[in-house]
Amino acid sequence: MNAKEKLAIVWLKRDLRIQDNEAILNALNTGKRVLLLYVFEDFLIKDPHYDVRHWNFIKESIKDLNNILSEYNSKILAVNSEVAATINLLQQKYHIQDLFSHQETGLLCTYHRDKKIKRYCHNNLIQWKENIWNGVFRGMTNRKGWVSQWTDYMNKDLIEFKPNNQLLTLKEIDDLEKIFSVTDLSTPEESPIQKGGVTEALNYQNTFFKEQYLQNTKQESRLKISKDSCSRLSPYLAWGNFSTRQVWHAAKNIRPISKNKKDLDSFTSRLKWQAHFIQKFEMEHTMEDSSMNKGYHLLKKSVSVKYQEAWQKGNTGIPMIDACMRCLNETGYLNFKMRAMIVSFFTHLLWQPWQDGAVYLSKVFIDFEPGIHFAQVQMQAGETGVNTLRIYNPVKDGYENDSNANFIRKWVPELAHLQTKHIHEPYLMTPLEQNLYNIKIGVEYPSPIIDLKANRKRASKILWEMKNDALVMQENDRILAKHAPHKGSLNIAG
Repeated sequence: MNAKEKLAIVWLKRDLRIQDNEAILNALNTGKRVLLLYVFEDFLIKDPHYDVRHWNFIKESIKDLNNILSEYNSKILAVNSEVAATINLLQQKYHIQDLFSHQETGLLCTYHRDKKIKRYCHNNLIQWKENIWNGVFRGMTNRKGWVSQWTDYMNKDLIEFKPNNQLLTLKEIDDLEKIFSVTDLSTPEESPIQKGGVTEALNYQNTFFKEQYLQNTKQESRLKISKDSCSRLSPYLAWGNFSTRQVWHAAKNIRPISKNKKDLDSFTSRLKWQAHFIQKFEMEHTMEDSSMNKGYHLLKKSVSVKYQEAWQKGNTGIPMIDACMRCLNETGYLNFKMRAMIVSFFTHLLWQPWQDGAVYLSKVFIDFEPGIHFAQVQMQAGETGVNTLRIYNPVKDGYENDSNANFIRKWVPELAHLQTKHIHEPYLMTPLEQNLYNIKIGVEYPSPIIDLKANRKRASKILWEMKNDALVMQENDRILAKHAPHKGSLNIAG
């Protein structure tokens, strides 16, 4: 009997690219032939944090990679299974000795999955090598030296994709597909949600750097232009269509010829900000379902299904909130300021547990990145202790950020025919005014489900008092000692 060919596997997760992919480099460096693998895992597909929009984005990313890989007579093996079961089937045809992937800072369920895979590899004499992901370092106990480590990582040369005829061929992968439940990669042709893929990622990046970044920092909070002035790169970073280092290098390369270095530096500083939050989650995974500041574990809120459903569907009776939620549900996108506002509304004014809001928002944000998501939700909920407490006024924000009400008109068409002076607060219209505009508040559009002023006052009183709680203050010191990066410059000119 002929000995089975030795094969190295690259297990793709949130690194759906071939350039600057250390896992692929490590696999190719074994000298063995290499299989690129993506497993659509049932436990993740069923996880409440994910939605079909995420799986479609991944499928689009794989299809795009397959188009690129066709030049090398190869493609990704995409299957519906579990990772260990997939490797077991591959062992029927090949001798699997090496598995490569990045270190995933993900949900607790993926961490438990990884521990099982580690045991599986140990029991089956498979060496599993995980590489650093985007400058997030495992095993750190505090942030001493983190800024310089991250900067050094970003400044390393990008990894080129040089397969050297080591990839399994299209025919060989077609033969493998016969023993698997192969994933159907078809997705809707038309969708308001950003499409996945390296090609799309690079298009957005090129457009942003060439045409948009000059106005980014000045306009990103204004709703009517935020979609055009924000980079919209976050989904591609979250799912790894390109690495943070690739974007960092692209910004660094354009900086010498830029006449707006300040704006460009502001953008690159947010790449460090992104890594900062993911590093925090890596070091304190309980943030997924518990307030990082343990003093806020004493804060108990009653769950209102009525309030939560109204918020989710955009039927709260507060036009700015409803427009944001409907936009988010349909497009998967909302700018940073409006994300903060809808979380503040949910946790402060509706007085609902941030955990419930975090789960729903993870489903609808196409750029859901666990390491950023839970930290941000807790921060906007006012339960970190170390961040400034801000309770947003959605009516005031509506007037300031959507002064002509164009955003509200688009996403809350029931109100589109109203004059601007009524559209932000339609519940203040008199019965005569409602008759004049042929609308009845509470029927065609809901009355506000809460008293904004009273609920704001309640939340402010409780949360400001809690900031002075002994345990909250003690936890502040612990959090700062563990997670506050030491001072250091991230100016890319350095």
